[in-house]
Amino acid sequence: MSLDFTQITSSIPYILQGIGVTLKIVGIAALIGFFLGTLLAICKIGKVKALAWLADIYTSIFRGTPLILQLLLIYYGVPQLFGIQVEAYIAAILAFGLNSGAYISEIIRAGILAVDRGQLEASMALGIPYGKMMKDIILPQAVKNILPALVNEFITLTKESAIVTVIGIMDIMRRSYIVGGNTYRYFESLIFAGFVYYIMVVVLTMLGKLIEKRMSRSD
Repeated sequence: MSLDFTQITSSIPYILQGIGVTLKIVGIAALIGFFLGTLLAICKIGKVKALAWLADIYTSIFRGTPLILQLLLIYYGVPQLFGIQVEAYIAAILAFGLNSGAYISEIIRAGILAVDRGQLEASMALGIPYGKMMKDIILPQAVKNILPALVNEFITLTKESAIVTVIGIMDIMRRSYIVGGNTYRYFESLIFAGFVYYIMVVVLTMLGKLIEKRMSRSD
């Protein structure tokens, strides 16, 4: 067995171009997941039983089935059912956003419930509308409590984004696989892809810790 990383040196810039593709998908999906997760969390703790029930069913489905299955259903299933061709990027963003929303909803729900109930009671006593209370008082405190969990979800999303290669998106993994096929050096190219993902995760972890420190200083 011999390893020769010099065989893929000329292809490294090509693989690195996949970083932008990965971050674009993950970034947009994370925003969708956060807003959807917030909405689901509010429904779960709200007084409208029907909405809480629907939010629980949604979470159960997306947490109980593989992400790759959800991706393939959107990319291949939607055209079959509705005759509408979904672009690979759109399918990836939708699948990751909808899936992430289910997980983030539980994180935010836990964060909201962890806020001192006295804050809620005081707000209600002052006659602050429920929507304004959640937006200006409860949610900001909840986000501070759950920031590490949110960063962890974003990191998980970044790593899981590698599955978009199955629908042909030219991300880091797909490009490394192509380089491996062209050079017959799959091990080297895939190891390099793993290194790139690792560096991305390390950077995201450091950014998360930096944001957490700044938010803790603002208390």
